[in-house]
Amino acid sequence: MTDNDGYFSEPIAATYDESATDMFAPNAVEPAVDLLAELADGGRALELGIGTGRIALPLAARGVEVHGIDLSRAMTQRLRAKPGGDAIGVTIGDFATAKAPGDFTLAYLVFNTIMNLTTQDAQVDCFRNVAEHLAPGGTFVIEVMVPDLRRLPPGQNTVPFHVGDRRLGFDTYDLATQAMASHHVKVKEDGQGSYSSIPFRYVWPAELDLMARLAGMRLKDRWEDWGRTPFTHDSRQHVSVWEKTAD
Repeated sequence: MTDNDGYFSEPIAATYDESATDMFAPNAVEPAVDLLAELADGGRALELGIGTGRIALPLAARGVEVHGIDLSRAMTQRLRAKPGGDAIGVTIGDFATAKAPGDFTLAYLVFNTIMNLTTQDAQVDCFRNVAEHLAPGGTFVIEVMVPDLRRLPPGQNTVPFHVGDRRLGFDTYDLATQAMASHHVKVKEDGQGSYSSIPFRYVWPAELDLMARLAGMRLKDRWEDWGRTPFTHDSRQHVSVWEKTAD
């Protein structure tokens, strides 16, 4: 169920940081911030889907001027409430089309957020929107999973990603449309349960490269992770960097 904040409304925002504690750990955050600060190269950075500031706040603490775009007021209110959050400008809107003031040397999308755009057209629009914000020579970084289709047994469309005593998570795939959804089941100590589901569109590395070319960008680097581990056929995620060509 959605409201004006999309799928990241107040109930999700209220527990988001706690539900993704592994992604807030230093070993998850610091390598990303190191690379993004290097790519910003003293210029301004634009985070699409800035959320509660997991990456934006430590990046700003490195001296990088960060501006964000996000549809969810509930999420960005959490960013504002954190130390340093008031110094980060935020544009409320769909990051596939919303405009932020000025131009940037870096734009980035982390933690599979490109898949929150659930159509190919919207993902193409996102690349074009980023290109309009980037100065010539600027870079666009995406961190996203490689679709886990090799884990699908014949005739099935579901892959579990977390099985615990009080939390179950699984993804469902539609191979014909590249639609997928992440499903979350949580059980409290009193036995009461909750269920939520968020739709996505999975996207292949080569497909992203074509979107970049359509927007006037070219692939510069691709790694398995923020530590620049080489990307191979066994990699289950990638960090890709595209560069805007000179106008």
